[in-house]
Amino acid sequence: MPRKTLLPLLLAFVAILVAPAASNAATTNVSVGIGDQAQTIFDNSSFKALGVKKVRYFIKWDAMKRADEVAQADQYVANAQRTGADVLMHISTNDLGIKTAKLPSVKTYSKYVKQLIDRYKPQGVKTWGAFNEANHASQPTWNNPKRAAQFYLELKKICKGCTIVGLDVLDQAGAERYIQRFYAALTSSQRSGLKIVGIHNYSDTNRNRDTGTKAILKAVKKYNSRTQFWLTETGGVAKFGKSFPCNPASTSSVKKAETRQSKAVKFMFTLTKRFKSDIKRLYIYNFTGDDCEGRFDAGLVRRDGTHRPAYNEVKRQMKSFKR
Repeated sequence: MPRKTLLPLLLAFVAILVAPAASNAATTNVSVGIGDQAQTIFDNSSFKALGVKKVRYFIKWDAMKRADEVAQADQYVANAQRTGADVLMHISTNDLGIKTAKLPSVKTYSKYVKQLIDRYKPQGVKTWGAFNEANHASQPTWNNPKRAAQFYLELKKICKGCTIVGLDVLDQAGAERYIQRFYAALTSSQRSGLKIVGIHNYSDTNRNRDTGTKAILKAVKKYNSRTQFWLTETGGVAKFGKSFPCNPASTSSVKKAETRQSKAVKFMFTLTKRFKSDIKRLYIYNFTGDDCEGRFDAGLVRRDGTHRPAYNEVKRQMKSFKR
């Protein structure tokens, strides 16, 4: 074969060998999804542009008693399935007031959660969370980690073949003690069977640190070193309390808040990469904000659909992450 013909062939062969390796090296082995309660996101062009294949939806443990909430969840699941998105359905409180929710018995939890499973599992929802943000005071499990452990065991029993987030905690003070008490309620074999723990690391993400995330990882791995972690809820906060102010009536305040939010989102990805050997999923909360008018706003886009800087940062960062 003439040398002029051989050289291009050799170069093409080398390119085939090198390109996949370079592509794989650029991809962080963590899947990125979105947590949002609105069933309309699936047809939003900006949402579709992110290529999201995993979504998270939290639902009241007794939602089956409320026709309107069931109808909303029905539509959410239907839209997710239509667009090929896998739903993590996370069981949550029926009262978000601080320390006001009534803690259900295991029997009552089982009764109503089984109804949810019987309704949505046949529709393809096979990823479930036993109880959302169990250690926060807005949840009835905040001071009863033993009951949270019992809920996990019950969910595992009634949702055969499901992928289950057995424990879900916020990176707040006392999280390690909560984890210790949670695992104390499980036998050795039950601990080894709990394969996924969820973390809400808002504090770390928005304060440019890793202390809370690191502490939770360490506390859980004392009981099961093979645990996989999902950041089930996290994101850059535009508004929350006095620490993260945003005055919707002030253009400069909104701009400052949105810039701060974008920086937090960037660090969120940095933090995830730092612990990529343990963290396997990241669910960003949430997609549509309320223009700083409510108590909490972490939306990637404004109510009119325009992009906040945080959206652009997410889109840029997701190029090196899985879906």
